[in-house]
Amino acid sequence: MKLDRDLRIETDDEVYPPSDDSYLLIESLEMRAEERVLEIGCGCGIVSIHCAKNGARVTCGDVNSRAVTLTKRNAALNDIRLDVRETDVYSRISEVFDTIIFNLPYLPVNDEGLLALAWSGGDDGMGPLPELLDYAPYHLEEGGRVVIVVSSLMEGDRLNAFLSSYNVRVLGELPLFFEKLRVLEIKLRG
Repeated sequence: MKLDRDLRIETDDEVYPPSDDSYLLIESLEMRAEERVLEIGCGCGIVSIHCAKNGARVTCGDVNSRAVTLTKRNAALNDIRLDVRETDVYSRISEVFDTIIFNLPYLPVNDEGLLALAWSGGDDGMGPLPELLDYAPYHLEEGGRVVIVVSSLMEGDRLNAFLSSYNVRVLGELPLFFEKLRVLEIKLRG
């Protein structure tokens, strides 16, 4: 998708703001008309708003209640319809989707606090990735995909071993001076 810099996106000090990883994710994605999309960890809503603006039917959620409120506000500011929920990964999700998107908390840190949930991926940076993929079959249509952002700062061997049982394709990359970000499309086998 093309990044729409004319969107009105408000921010909140307790919600992850649009950043390089958000823009990379948007520019790496393509949406089909009426594609059913779930975005986990929606933050301010910029990715979900772009998906809906490009024809997708979007459900999104975040564990941070302030992110949920902000996403609703940003959707309204841009006259975009989203189904926004407070959820911890799939805790309040029962539907099935064509695409699941998650800009993961991928940094290998154990920071605390509501805002830190957006980047703190634990010692190895894997964060909620195992849960996301373990339960994806219950929330994906056959042939569906999971799209995530990963970082070179994550424990690479562990990430590669974990992803080895999936079909993985790189949709986009962004080298930064301290890390390399990649957007991965993951398809379940079988």
